[in-house]
Amino acid sequence: MAEGSNRGEYPTSSTRTRMNSDPNSAITEFFTKCDDRQVFQLTKFYQDRLEQAIEEVVDGVSSLLAYGRIFSGQEHRKVTELAEKGNRAGSSKLLLKLVMDKDSCARRVMWESFMKMRQVVPKLNTILNEIQELDFNSIDSMNIVEGLAELPSQLKDVQQKHKDTLRVQTETLRVATILIKEKVKIFQLVDRYTELTVISAVRDRKLVEHELLARGRDHEEWRKQHLRRELEKIRTDQLFQSCYSHSYKRRVFKYFHRLHPKCKSGNSAALSGVPGIGKTTMIQKIVYDWAIGKIYPHFQFVFSFKFRDFNDINRINLRNLILFFYPYFGNVLEELWKNPERLLFIFDGLDEFKDSINFADNPRNSEPQTMCTDPEFQCEVSDIVYSLIQHKLLPGCSVLVTSRPTALHLLEKAEISVWAEILGFIGDERKEYFNKFFEDQAVAAAVFKHVEENEILYTMCYNPSYCWILGLSLGPFFTQRGRKQQQVPKTITQLYSYYIYNILKNHGRETENPHEVLLKIGEMAFTGVSEKKIVFRNEDLMKYNLQPSQFMSGFLMELLERDYSVQSVVYTFPHLTIQEFVAALAQFLTPDRDDIRKLLCGAHNKEDGRFEIFLRFVAGLSSSQSARPLEEFVGPFVHQTTCRVIDWVKEKVEGQIGNTKSKTSKMNLLNTFHYLFESQNKALAQRTVGSVEILTFRELQLTPIDCAVLSHVIGLCDTIKTLDLGLCYIRCEGLQRLASILHKCQELSLGRNQLGDSGVKLLSEALKNPDCKIQKLHLYRNTLSDSCAKDLASALSTNRSLIDLNLGWNKLRDSGVKLLYAVLENHNCKIQKLSLYDNELTDSCAKDLATALSTNRSLKDLALELNLFTDQSVPAFCRMVKTCKSLEWIGLWGNKFRPNGTRHLEALQKCRPGLTVVVKIF
Repeated sequence: MAEGSNRGEYPTSSTRTRMNSDPNSAITEFFTKCDDRQVFQLTKFYQDRLEQAIEEVVDGVSSLLAYGRIFSGQEHRKVTELAEKGNRAGSSKLLLKLVMDKDSCARRVMWESFMKMRQVVPKLNTILNEIQELDFNSIDSMNIVEGLAELPSQLKDVQQKHKDTLRVQTETLRVATILIKEKVKIFQLVDRYTELTVISAVRDRKLVEHELLARGRDHEEWRKQHLRRELEKIRTDQLFQSCYSHSYKRRVFKYFHRLHPKCKSGNSAALSGVPGIGKTTMIQKIVYDWAIGKIYPHFQFVFSFKFRDFNDINRINLRNLILFFYPYFGNVLEELWKNPERLLFIFDGLDEFKDSINFADNPRNSEPQTMCTDPEFQCEVSDIVYSLIQHKLLPGCSVLVTSRPTALHLLEKAEISVWAEILGFIGDERKEYFNKFFEDQAVAAAVFKHVEENEILYTMCYNPSYCWILGLSLGPFFTQRGRKQQQVPKTITQLYSYYIYNILKNHGRETENPHEVLLKIGEMAFTGVSEKKIVFRNEDLMKYNLQPSQFMSGFLMELLERDYSVQSVVYTFPHLTIQEFVAALAQFLTPDRDDIRKLLCGAHNKEDGRFEIFLRFVAGLSSSQSARPLEEFVGPFVHQTTCRVIDWVKEKVEGQIGNTKSKTSKMNLLNTFHYLFESQNKALAQRTVGSVEILTFRELQLTPIDCAVLSHVIGLCDTIKTLDLGLCYIRCEGLQRLASILHKCQELSLGRNQLGDSGVKLLSEALKNPDCKIQKLHLYRNTLSDSCAKDLASALSTNRSLIDLNLGWNKLRDSGVKLLYAVLENHNCKIQKLSLYDNELTDSCAKDLATALSTNRSLKDLALELNLFTDQSVPAFCRMVKTCKSLEWIGLWGNKFRPNGTRHLEALQKCRPGLTVVVKIF
């Protein structure tokens, strides 16, 4: 095909119709019309995303390329060997490199392979859907790389000065230690920084302010289900690559051919993350990497700001705003305005900005925002930020904004090209953080081992802020002599108690009355929780008669540390959960707390969840184990308050234990179980739930932490008979937390939990327990395969309690079910009801089943519906019915019997009085 022969063509209506009915035919036609150069540019443009997309199917793609004689046997082996060794990222990178080094034919065959696999690889499907929207002019323009314009001589010196300044500002990282002599340690950023996982999407813009517990589960669930399948990881150096730009796909692909070859549109990126996830530190690393020439060479100047620094700035223009923070630019800014596409503006912490920025279709103040097109124009800082993002001011420049999810809605209608979210640490990144946190690697290993073994603490570790709290609180247990290992905190309340204990131990001598100061800080913290307030000003401190001090700085950190503007200093707790803990602690330090029950009831009745963690801390502080370390410095907790808290928890549990009809009531009961867990009050738990027989949380999504709490509560209950966790999405991770108590239940419903084969291994251990009481076990729809049959058969061969086993809607297949037949042949088998419907069983296992049941004397109900049996199985089923005298009901509908076979099976009922054979549904 001649180069450029189809330029300017757009998909016709008939093409779009075909795209809807058969996407591959439309893409095939598209690639047919592309010339070789366009195929190369398209592949190059998407190369990074393709490498990521095919990681899980790289061996399959390589096989298709080998089958199509694109890859030699040696090349195919090189690719697949990397994948087999677990290096799928390296394998996919190698595959793309090999293809790109070949001719256009190889690239076309590779795209054809992608089309064949699009339905099972969501990331590939996303890319192919984008390509369906392209026109040929877009392909020609998508890989335009502007040459780095020569920097004018008058800017070279100031650029170097700027880079040196930014490097000095960002090359070190200040880390709080809560030590007297060394309150803050300073590290080299590159030695301390641990990479965070970022995705090129924002999953939910309405997240609550803190997610101490739920977010951990959300992160783990996403990591296992979607990281490799759907959501795309994005490196920080890719934030301004157009292949990740939504506006580029939406806007530039359609109109790019009308623009000047040097695109002046610029990119605006929004980087979201929950509190403590590392947004500011990541920005520091980005600025540092640019200053040393590691990333973004196409940006000649990067200007980094914090929104909180703008809160006391009135009307100003962009020139003076830059000079305010970077005064050495002097009179050279006019030269910068000439090439705005070489500028990057970074604004960190939108949620800390007191002014609003409205990107709605009808702005709150259209005149100044519309007029803010000149760097010399005097306006509000919010208008400057608005105009930069909307490409009204210095069109062509790029902007990066960071925000907590709670403020992200402000950007919904902004001209944001790239949306990205920080997910935090995944996998080994957690361990790497602790290795860098502690200089002594033996201590790092000991702390991480303790965290890893405690599922509640480990779940928190996706968030660097939680890792920091854990490091500060747990470190002394493994570095100081005299600390008993059994006292290492296990609940979140105990953890935070030791966090505050460390502050009091190292700073308590700096105040005459730590009890009084801590009480006042707690009262202010409680007001903040009540009003959803996390930032406090000097007037707030004055209201509670608090003065900034060395002792206070252990609890509150300054958001603004500008020496020349004392009034701009505001305060916040290092993390919202610390604020909630101190607020809970204040309740036990307040004398004559007669209204504590009223306060707890009022907090519990708030439906927006603002007091959820606060209440858990209050319940936890009623435990002597949590209170003891703090009482060393603040004196004994008010005994009456502790008693009233315990009575309130008792009242809540008893009032909800029998009420689990609605989702709300189940959630309320689960929350009270969290109170019990945090309190670690064995006597209280046994009084309130010790005689419970039935617990059902069906259809309520449970986190691994929830499962750990359930395990703790059920472990103290000797009468539990029924535990219904159907459709709770607990997965194997949640089941691990419950493993120690599963054998206690008589009826265990675990259907639709995606337990997988690894989950069956855990259940098999419970079934092997000599004290196992499980009589009914429901495991339907749990993605079980024949791989788990061996473990299950081994457990059933020794179990003497199980009488009802439901394995329906799985994929045990013939090979898996045959292993279970040996169990049925065992004379000691107690199973009376066995459900194997929809397990892809065929005629090949019918004869073995009949043989196994010929000696069985316990089985009464056998469900074999929705399998693949045909008339060839009819003789085997007839023999089974005649020899298995205990059998009373057999379900066979939904198989592939013909009319004659169906009639023959129905006739069996006449031979055996009391036998029911269901072959078809009426």
